[in-house]
Amino acid sequence: MTQIPEKIPQHVAIIMDGNGRWARERNLPRLAGHRQGVKNLRRVLEACGEFGIKYLTIFAFSTENWERPKDEVRGLINILEGVIDTELDVMNERGVQLRHLGRLDGLSEGLQAKVRKAVELTKNNNRLHLSIAWNYGGRDEIVQAVEKIAAAGFDAEAITEELISRHLYTSEMPDPDLIIRTSGEQRVSNFLIWQGAYAEWIVTPKYWPDFGREELLEALIEYAERERRFGRVSEPVSSH
Repeated sequence: MTQIPEKIPQHVAIIMDGNGRWARERNLPRLAGHRQGVKNLRRVLEACGEFGIKYLTIFAFSTENWERPKDEVRGLINILEGVIDTELDVMNERGVQLRHLGRLDGLSEGLQAKVRKAVELTKNNNRLHLSIAWNYGGRDEIVQAVEKIAAAGFDAEAITEELISRHLYTSEMPDPDLIIRTSGEQRVSNFLIWQGAYAEWIVTPKYWPDFGREELLEALIEYAERERRFGRVSEPVSSH
């Protein structure tokens, strides 16, 4: 069995891409891929607990995904509601704290209430912090933060990176150390564009439904071998 590295990222974020292609290659409807992706999330959550990852953020639905076919959007919303209905108690028992990143616009009042209930019910759990980016866009998040700062009456001189960070959805959370994108696409896709400024990125060709414990472990091993410099250099550079 491959050894778990000692250097484990505190916060891992994942763009769960490739559900539709996974389904198409099996002659299944796209929603079947999304359902399989939800089942896979359970495996990844268990692996995060095993590896000692404290924060996991997943990109479930972007502000641009509303442009997808209506049947697919409706199906994704139904999947979200089904996950809350069937998985919330189990996650709560296992010490998972749920957090929603994004807008609740577009969801029914009943589903919005379920999301808020899930967040409230699990707010004191600390074994694993699971943030679900639903109806989320990185640019929209920054715009909302600026609007809140302006509404609070801050002077221009008072605006700092720390102040903006405090007004993001991810306030009180560490920035992601590692961002993983499945399916081989090499795009940021408007995901955590502020928070991920110095995150390490790993792109895997695996579709999300096929990304499990071993694939996560491979990503962690690659992360552990990297040197994070945050814009600095590892060795002093001579000026001569």
